[in-house]
Amino acid sequence: MRRQPLRRTAAGLGLLALVSVSGCKFEGAASLPLPGGAGGDGYQVKIEFTDVLDLVKQSAVKVNDVTVGTVKEIELSESGYTAVVTVAIDRKVKLPENATAAIRQTSLLGEKFVSVDRPPNAIGTLREGMYIPLKSTTRNADIEEVLGALSLVLNGGSIEQLNVINRELTKALKGRESEVRDFLDQLTVFVSGLDDQKTQIVRALEGTDRLMAKLAAQRGIIDVALRDIPRGADVLSDERAQLTAMLAGLNNLGTVATRVIQATQQNTIADLRALQPILSQLGAAGKALPDALELLTSYPFPRTVSLPNETGGIRGDYANLYVTIDSSLENALGNLAAVQPAQPPLPGAGRTRSGSAAGPAAPKVVTPAELNTDLVRMLLGGLG
Repeated sequence: MRRQPLRRTAAGLGLLALVSVSGCKFEGAASLPLPGGAGGDGYQVKIEFTDVLDLVKQSAVKVNDVTVGTVKEIELSESGYTAVVTVAIDRKVKLPENATAAIRQTSLLGEKFVSVDRPPNAIGTLREGMYIPLKSTTRNADIEEVLGALSLVLNGGSIEQLNVINRELTKALKGRESEVRDFLDQLTVFVSGLDDQKTQIVRALEGTDRLMAKLAAQRGIIDVALRDIPRGADVLSDERAQLTAMLAGLNNLGTVATRVIQATQQNTIADLRALQPILSQLGAAGKALPDALELLTSYPFPRTVSLPNETGGIRGDYANLYVTIDSSLENALGNLAAVQPAQPPLPGAGRTRSGSAAGPAAPKVVTPAELNTDLVRMLLGGLG
């Protein structure tokens, strides 16, 4: 009799559980948390993977092999080539903003889980709604992939080819051990030299890059040059005989010039020594020589005669002559009085007993020739 209430109680609990599950929108066993998983709702983060293998919902999310969350959703990305996994992480777990993620296995044939790791250069804090990009995620090789690759190798794969390669290498190196050893030593020295000159090689490559950039900028000019150079080469090829004859003639000219210079060496030196006094006097003449040459262009008139101003003597196709003559009576009588015949001095006049000169000097006598010279100078002065 006592078993009936117990049965009724079990039925009631079952009904209550069914109602509870119906109220929570039961979606099958995948919606139930796994035993030992992280409980409670944490902050959600989206992680992008190239391939999630057979990862399922409610799989664990671990940090340092400690379960800290669960997988909430697995969906295809907008591009259609990657998978986006939404995980919930316990709010007590603080992870950096640049955290990395990977899909791993608990054992060789165990379940998959998402492992979140802290990078060495951790920055920021991972928060609700953040995104771990594809460049920060990886996945380990699946056991099925490893066994498939091993099967490919073992069943007509590369093992036999490796055996052939090993056998042929053994035949090729047999009896040449010393040469191979010497080659390896030289190769080591060569690689060491390249490593020592690493900086110079990098600098040379950078210089080559700059040169290529400049050549690319001058591509139009290079194109024109490459298009015109063949035509120029054709012209040089057509004129090759004439160019050869010209070069031969230049060779003969050089031979003759050398012989002439050697034959006239002494005479040339003597001529240069003879020119030395003339050149010295020309150098001593200085500014007087160009002034004299300038005066020759207007001789016997001064150079101001051709100035294009009011004082110039030549104004176009005629010339002006300015003459100033002093015709005063006093000046004329003075000039006539100065023209007198010379008279010999009296004996003993102008000397003392001691023989020294005494008294005023005799007046200067102006001859007609000197008078004419003075008149010419006066006229020329008036012209100037």
